[in-house]
Amino acid sequence: MNNDRQEKVSGGIGISWHTAFFEAIRMELGEYHHALEFLQEYQLATEPLRIDLVIVRKTSDIPITKNIAAIFRKDNIIEYKSPGDYVSIKDFYHVYGYACLYMSLNNINIHELTLTFVESRYPRKLLAHLQTVRGFTVAENNPGIYTISGDILPIQIIDSRKLPVDENIWLKALGNKLDVPSIRRIMDEIHRQEKDARIGVYLNVIAKANKALFEEALNMHDIIASLDKTFTEIGVAAKWEAKGEARGEARGEIKGEARGKKLEAIAIAQNMVTLGLPLETIVAATKLDPMKVQSLYKVS
Repeated sequence: MNNDRQEKVSGGIGISWHTAFFEAIRMELGEYHHALEFLQEYQLATEPLRIDLVIVRKTSDIPITKNIAAIFRKDNIIEYKSPGDYVSIKDFYHVYGYACLYMSLNNINIHELTLTFVESRYPRKLLAHLQTVRGFTVAENNPGIYTISGDILPIQIIDSRKLPVDENIWLKALGNKLDVPSIRRIMDEIHRQEKDARIGVYLNVIAKANKALFEEALNMHDIIASLDKTFTEIGVAAKWEAKGEARGEARGEIKGEARGKKLEAIAIAQNMVTLGLPLETIVAATKLDPMKVQSLYKVS
């Protein structure tokens, strides 16, 4: 559906917001993975017509009480707008049309279909249009979740900024205005839930989008240790071996406690390179020689 798969931030760095969004919503609904099927960038036809996300409810036996999924039926179409973008009136009808096409092509009962829009701002113009022009009723029954009543399709528009952090940590943090406490909460939640390697995509995006914050945060020892622990737990292996440090260890060039600290710093640096963090940030955090850190970019 969208042409902004690689959105830009200052510095011209491409950020895969939609990929991270898929992981964020998958984690938000993690407790229902056995009951839901996630179809990313669902292709409607042979032409390049795609819906950002379709969530198919595999069984109706399990009640879903999650705030962002309260309206869910069997087939649930999700449209996501990255930070800086928004759901316009035109976008609404565009996606609504795609929903109708999805229903037609897949022989879906319209009473089993829902429509969700996710953005990181208040949809003032769209809500006003839906109320005054379409005669729909809008209710914010949960913080940041605007339920639209009056259409045959259950519709909701979500302002991710207003979602409660205790219930929607992944979607709320998917933006470019994080703070250090948010980073700590994310790390703690990853450890608590023992997330797998796919969380690396999500971390990569929020690190790129919040570089200045990460530079600040990575000067704090607990954040560095937490980040390294996170990478270890999710299976993102550091590649320092490729640079010859393992050979140096074998020859005894780096000994004892100093060797362990050196290798740990290199491993952390490589993981930061994997996240796409800038050289100066990594050097400041790990105290490694800039030339050594620069060499790690070549094997990431």
